[in-house]
Amino acid sequence: MNNTNNLSRRWLYLIVGTGTMLFAGIIYAWSILKTPLAAQFGRDASQLALNFTLTMCCFCIGGFLGSQIAQKIGVSLTIIFSGILSGAGFVLTSMLAEKVVFLYLTYAVAAGLGIGVCYNVIISTVNAWFPDKRGLSSGCLLMGFGFSTLLFGTIMDTMFANEAMGWRKTYVLFGIAIAVVLTVAGLVIKRPGADVVFPVGKKSAAARREDFEARDYTTAEMIRRFTFWRAFLCLSCLVAVGNSVISFARDLALSVEAPAALATTLVGVLSVCNGLGRIITGAVFDSFGRRITMVGANLLTIFAAGLTLMAVIAHSLPLCIVGLCLTGLSYGSGPTLCSAFVSSFYGQKHFATNYSIINFTLMAASFIATVCSRLLVSSGSYVAPFVLLLVLEAGALALNLSIRRP
Repeated sequence: MNNTNNLSRRWLYLIVGTGTMLFAGIIYAWSILKTPLAAQFGRDASQLALNFTLTMCCFCIGGFLGSQIAQKIGVSLTIIFSGILSGAGFVLTSMLAEKVVFLYLTYAVAAGLGIGVCYNVIISTVNAWFPDKRGLSSGCLLMGFGFSTLLFGTIMDTMFANEAMGWRKTYVLFGIAIAVVLTVAGLVIKRPGADVVFPVGKKSAAARREDFEARDYTTAEMIRRFTFWRAFLCLSCLVAVGNSVISFARDLALSVEAPAALATTLVGVLSVCNGLGRIITGAVFDSFGRRITMVGANLLTIFAAGLTLMAVIAHSLPLCIVGLCLTGLSYGSGPTLCSAFVSSFYGQKHFATNYSIINFTLMAASFIATVCSRLLVSSGSYVAPFVLLLVLEAGALALNLSIRRP
């Protein structure tokens, strides 16, 4: 097959990958998916927040395992395995969620690990076809991941309310669907061969000023560099705002007297903004480079958290809506920046493993989200969590401005 035909296939892989990530992203709809569990089994906020934290931890571990498994058995079998594992997690949750420990094992461990595996493998494999458009490729894939809450979260919420369906059958059907979709993706998506020649992407003047020696860093070399840890801490704080708000977005909207239907819709709107933020960040990264994109995302996150805090203090629904939208946009920047940062700073050869390491920012952010939930419970107000987040964002900005070459 000639090089032109090889290159044309990359757009098919991007479309299939984005569609697959749309299903995988349901993991972020927890603020909707937890509702029937809280109602039927009387789960309190701390138990449900812990499940989300454990899910994010397993998601990150799954990403690391995915990069290792793919090296052993190949991309296709790894994606199929992830589909079976995550699908089984949803099906078993429908059967065993009455006991909280089984909820943690089925939803957090099984589904979280499975989705983490496919997340890393699909992003690293599809991105390998777009060395000239790293930001765009990452943005499209992660946009699909972010849009899942709006599409499937809303569908599942409607199915929960249907007496003939209920939450148990809904979980089973979605578990089967995600297993089927990931199996198909595993059969379609392939890594580029050594014979594929890619076009050279054009860089802006701002991006060219950040050019440094082109080199593939091993994971051991990457984690020995202080620049990596500054970026890791900075991105952890950036993601923490969105992670925290996602875990209580519906309840936050209800606290400023949003009608129940609007509160559920706002969770979906936050997801839309999350998806848009990912593709916008990718485009900005490709056009203006790492520094402008990361600082801009940091400032947007500070503004989003500050505006949402003002909404809580003023008990203003309009401010809350705008704050949630901006939070979604800022949160969407985090995963795209992680992918584009590791690729541009540390090369493509070890990207899958290197990306799985920086993806642990989600784990760090989930612990911050748990602290915020505890502050919410102990103080009885959303003020304390947002004050903590703003302090962390100020520290992130200082780290952000200090990031230099690898």
